[in-house]
Amino acid sequence: MQMPTTYSGPPESSEHERLLEDPETLTGRGIQRETDGRKGDTVAKSSAIVAVLVILVTTWAITLSNKPTALGWFALHPTLQTLALVFFTYGILTLQPTADPETKTEGLARHQIAIIVLGFPTIVLGTSFMIYNKVSHAAPHFTTWHSIFGLVAVVWIVLQMLVGAGSLLAGPKGKALYKYHRLSGYLLFPWLLVTVHLAGAWSAWMVGNTSYATSIIVYTVAPAVLVVAVYARMRTSKMNFTT
Repeated sequence: MQMPTTYSGPPESSEHERLLEDPETLTGRGIQRETDGRKGDTVAKSSAIVAVLVILVTTWAITLSNKPTALGWFALHPTLQTLALVFFTYGILTLQPTADPETKTEGLARHQIAIIVLGFPTIVLGTSFMIYNKVSHAAPHFTTWHSIFGLVAVVWIVLQMLVGAGSLLAGPKGKALYKYHRLSGYLLFPWLLVTVHLAGAWSAWMVGNTSYATSIIVYTVAPAVLVVAVYARMRTSKMNFTT
């Protein structure tokens, strides 16, 4: 008697089985990671890093080469503010782009460290030292566009952090709130760079201690390159307010 044939599954060498056994395919991370990047992302990231480091290094060099001890507390203002800008820039870049759950989690952790642990305390200290310097010299506050933009920026950063925290604590509704947090961040960043431009290209002390070429290259062109580079890596699909 002929025994009935039993089903033993597809051949071991079949492409179908190899795909199913691929953990990257099972989780979807393999396909997702291929779509995380986009043409031009690497160039934009490199451009952003170079631009922000040009601002940082030049500002520190100008400050430290002009008798920083004689400048008093003021010397800590431009140095700390530009350092904070580096942290904020990294905090944004590290979330661009993240698509699968694993990279989102890792990117968010780095983002929080860069913004909350490093960037925010640094910019608060830089602002505080400038305010103290004004008070100690009985100088008037908020008399320039740079100081006004700077005040708005610090208040905006505090509100930005509160909305970000709320989006993480709001449960299912947090995703909708996070869209506004993301949009606000992309509007806040160029505001910070305009503040940097007003300081480096227009403030009395910086103009008196830098060349015109430096003002143009470091405090006009570099901020423009930085914001364009960050915007080039932005994914507008993540800010769909119709859903």
